[in-house]
Amino acid sequence: MNAPGLYIHIPFCRSKCHYCSFYSTTSLDLAENFLDALRREMDIYRTSFPGFDTIYIGGGTPSVLSIENLETILDGAANRFTVDSRAEITVEVNPADIDLIGLKALRNMGINRINIGAQSFDEDILKFLGRRHNRREALSALTAVERAGFDNIGMDLIYGVPGQEITSWTDTLRLALSFNPAHLSCYQLTVEPETPLGIRQAKGEIFLPDEETLADLFFQTSGITEKAGYIHYEVSNFARNLELQSRHNQKYWDHTPYLGLGPAAHSFDGCRRWWNYPSLPAYIKDLEKETPPVAASETLADEQLRLEALFLGLRTKSGIRLQDYKLRYGYDLLSEKAEIISLLAERGLVKIKNGCLKPTLVGMAVADSLALI
Repeated sequence: MNAPGLYIHIPFCRSKCHYCSFYSTTSLDLAENFLDALRREMDIYRTSFPGFDTIYIGGGTPSVLSIENLETILDGAANRFTVDSRAEITVEVNPADIDLIGLKALRNMGINRINIGAQSFDEDILKFLGRRHNRREALSALTAVERAGFDNIGMDLIYGVPGQEITSWTDTLRLALSFNPAHLSCYQLTVEPETPLGIRQAKGEIFLPDEETLADLFFQTSGITEKAGYIHYEVSNFARNLELQSRHNQKYWDHTPYLGLGPAAHSFDGCRRWWNYPSLPAYIKDLEKETPPVAASETLADEQLRLEALFLGLRTKSGIRLQDYKLRYGYDLLSEKAEIISLLAERGLVKIKNGCLKPTLVGMAVADSLALI
């Protein structure tokens, strides 16, 4: 089993993007209270996990905190947990928040991976999404990150936006690739009901692209990135080489345990999953009483774990190692699902190679459906 990962959710944003359903607040009034509560939460779990080889500071927008605040968080983790000396330590940043001095400070405190939420280089798309940075700031941020000495740079981009021309997306993608980032995450826009975009969609004011257009965008994205030398290793993720895949995110895909700290953060110990209140005041209130701020939990049965492993594994290029799957979950996919696997292979959706059940590119495009086998 791989070492667990540590996720820290920063519940602050300067403004809410129109598509975002992640928990955050636009007021920083409780920032110091949050940092104190976070230290208390770390104390609660300091002996619950053997150690971590990845730390991911996400949100929210971690870069709205001061450099001193972020250093306090990392020091708190280092003082309470065993952190591998070669750990991948990532922080998410908004292009509007960062400059060369701040980035050098992040690097000096041990952060070795930066993930930039660019989303687009098209001004109209950025405004539609409610991003608070513009094209110039996004480009400046990428240059600054390189100058600060980071060589493990990730970038988030969004496609499938209402009204987005295919050329707008491919121009954004090619411009992103021109910076030669270590990692790209290219997400199809998902519109959640309670978000501003979800409300507009319900009113019939906006319309998402049809399935044919989305499929075209997916295949073009894969083709352009792979032509540039990237590995399309998960439905939405691309790495310049195997070593630059997101080590932290892979834990979510292969059922490696992880600890999530902060409001709305999720944790998993291999069998049990629990999640914190999506409320900063509730989170702080519980931790002031030295009580874990857990909203709910579930213990996953063997069948649930097996089905999740199938769903997640078929989202990745490497697929499912059949012998490992059989040993871990006591289920022989080839014998139990021989007929449907054969049918999917005939349709060009999966293949079996070197003892692994793998999705083809066409299969990755419909990965959620593949898990129904």
